[in-house]
Amino acid sequence: MAAGEGTRLRPVTERWAKPVLPIDGRPVLATLLRELAGAGIRRVWLVTGHLARQVEAVAGDGSAFGLEILTVRQPRPDGSADALSRALAAGAEPPLLLSAADTVFAPGAVHQFARAWAASGAEGAIAARAGGGPAHTTRLRVEEGWIVRIRDPGGQVTAAPLMAVGEAVVREVAAVCRPPFKAPYEVADAFQRTIDVGGYVTAIPTGATRDLTNPLDLVEQNFPYLQGLM
Repeated sequence: MAAGEGTRLRPVTERWAKPVLPIDGRPVLATLLRELAGAGIRRVWLVTGHLARQVEAVAGDGSAFGLEILTVRQPRPDGSADALSRALAAGAEPPLLLSAADTVFAPGAVHQFARAWAASGAEGAIAARAGGGPAHTTRLRVEEGWIVRIRDPGGQVTAAPLMAVGEAVVREVAAVCRPPFKAPYEVADAFQRTIDVGGYVTAIPTGATRDLTNPLDLVEQNFPYLQGLM
């Protein structure tokens, strides 16, 4: 998912798309694509919108990353469920991984997440961080490894923007992209509906993540030595 407007990063994102901004001097999107390739993934549906040409220029056809990339446009910022539904309409099929294109995960974390989900037998999975994360991050209530409530203020862990989507979750994505739901349509609602009808969604620890939430992050994530001078 690389279509967002990056409103918290304005005015930087008025000129540059968030996924092309650097962490450690490399575009965040490029780092993610290399991690996906390292996890054994070969085909990626890249959903673009805001400043789409910048994002698509970094990704190319995927050959530089050992991937095949198919680009899908999201005309309006209508949420993660809408982004996923557009990828599905373009040929993506479960089981699949869904990730934001503006987050750097620990090396190997994406691969470990995919393997853990495959071993779990669950209908879906959400990457989980113990506490922490930006203030706007979704909190999850987890019992014995299974998520029972999404968007729970008292949840023990925060969600990272990496999810595993099986057929049961895909069915609910279609449901949350129409009334009575209103845009922006969010994939979190599809996961919660899956849980509510008896499906199992597991929380998989992925360790710390790195994200550009505000303009100061752009400095701190690329010039870490400056933190000690402040």
